Amino acid sequence: MFNRVAIRYDLANHVLSGGCDFLWRRRAAEIVSKWNPPCILDVATGSGDLALSLKNKLPASKVTGVDFSSDMLAIAQRKGLRDTIMADALQLPFADQSFDAVTIAFGLRNMRDWTAALLEMRRVLTQSGHLLVLDFSLPQNSLVRAAYRFYLHYILPRVCAVLTRDKTAYQYLGASIENFPSNRALCDLIEANGFVNTTVTPLTAGIVTLYTAEARAL
Repeated sequence: MFNRVAIRYDLANHVLSGGCDFLWRRRAAEIVSKWNPPCILDVATGSGDLALSLKNKLPASKVTGVDFSSDMLAIAQRKGLRDTIMADALQLPFADQSFDAVTIAFGLRNMRDWTAALLEMRRVLTQSGHLLVLDFSLPQNSLVRAAYRFYLHYILPRVCAVLTRDKTAYQYLGASIENFPSNRALCDLIEANGFVNTTVTPLTAGIVTLYTAEARAL
């Protein structure tokens, strides 16, 4: 699916988020910049937007993007992300403790095994490394949640079909967000798989949440 929609992926993201995706990535990059990590791995980098935001914020850091979609990586490279590798996030082709920070934006939710993905991210992190996860979540406010669910299940798939010219591309999205753990539940999952000191930062009324954590000493 990601190969099929790659050429229109960025357009769909910008339109469907109302441009908020730029703000979300900027916030993520600001947080990572405070850690000042020399080597960063952006998992499920897709078209490279977060990796490029990180590179702009941290020009002295090496930012590597990994994704399993060759077409998405080709777009990331054309946009200026030089260090890319095609690989499965559940089998990262890196040695233990290779990176000082690992980021993943809107990708963990799509993994077939969240636990295995988190364990791999922890494996490639240094002992003092940091994790940042940015993903969709369900708002806590009941009225906002109801409106958001209507948008997810009835409006977004139709708009996506027009933008991507692929009727089936985003039909999975609503269910994937409904089934993905968020807030404390995701913190518990992160901490159960090699991390400590998780933080939760809701963005845009809670439709997106930013999580950070530190690598637990092995």
